[in-house]
Amino acid sequence: MTILQAIVLGLVQGLTEFIPVSSTAHLVFAARAVGLYDNVLDKDLHAHQTTATIAVIQLGTLLAVLIYFAGDIIKILRAFVTDHLRLFSGTKQAGPKLSHDAWLGWLVIIGSLPVGVIGLLFKKQIEGTFTKNLWVIATMMIVVALLLAIAELVGKRTKSMEQLGVGDSLAVGFAQSLALIPGSSRSGSTIMAGLFAGQTRETAARFSFLLSIPAIAASGLLELKEAVTKIPTDSYLALGVATVVSGVVGYASIWFLLRFLRTHSTGVFIVYRIIVGALILVALSAGYISASI
Repeated sequence: MTILQAIVLGLVQGLTEFIPVSSTAHLVFAARAVGLYDNVLDKDLHAHQTTATIAVIQLGTLLAVLIYFAGDIIKILRAFVTDHLRLFSGTKQAGPKLSHDAWLGWLVIIGSLPVGVIGLLFKKQIEGTFTKNLWVIATMMIVVALLLAIAELVGKRTKSMEQLGVGDSLAVGFAQSLALIPGSSRSGSTIMAGLFAGQTRETAARFSFLLSIPAIAASGLLELKEAVTKIPTDSYLALGVATVVSGVVGYASIWFLLRFLRTHSTGVFIVYRIIVGALILVALSAGYISASI
């Protein structure tokens, strides 16, 4: 991987990880466009190298989330520890046993379980050629777009962060597992589930971002070990550049989306997903592009 390839991939990852348009779909296309690992003739190795590269670059966007939500994360961790220490010590307190921030910590843990379990069970398929197949990517871009459109129509959009419960956590958590299928979009799937659960758009996005922390961290760190053995050593510097670029751009993307959803629907992203998905299907049917790497 060259520095130029790294910058392109970092930009694409940062722009699309948090916007509900599917970062994987765009990264697969970007990887093809810049000829990433084109010298690797083994398709399985090519797919594994691409998967490892994408997962490691995602660590940059993980850093963006950690920095953007640093205040919230610190409050959640502090409340989680202090509230549970108080409970275990038997100290009585008026009001609820757990504060909102401590409870939010549990919701993030509960919501992270589905993607963790399903991701480990289907790790081989996720790393293989199936998740780079453009038929799958294009289909899921359209399917999730339609589901997101329905969620926009039927969602009550009344729940704030303070009103989230276990049902919300599980709904969003299982929806996050849908993002293991390329083209679904982790943010798109989780925001969709949040809207179906009655959350406001901003609440759905904020909880989606918090829930992304364990998922992206686990995926990136797991693939980091794979990357050491599968990615050429002369690509390490470029991989670092891509990760930094994705972090900077990812931070700007979070800032943009949260402000955008305060006054706008996800309609523009829905239309974009349908158009891009349809164009890919047409191109595949006409033989202009190949379905797999």
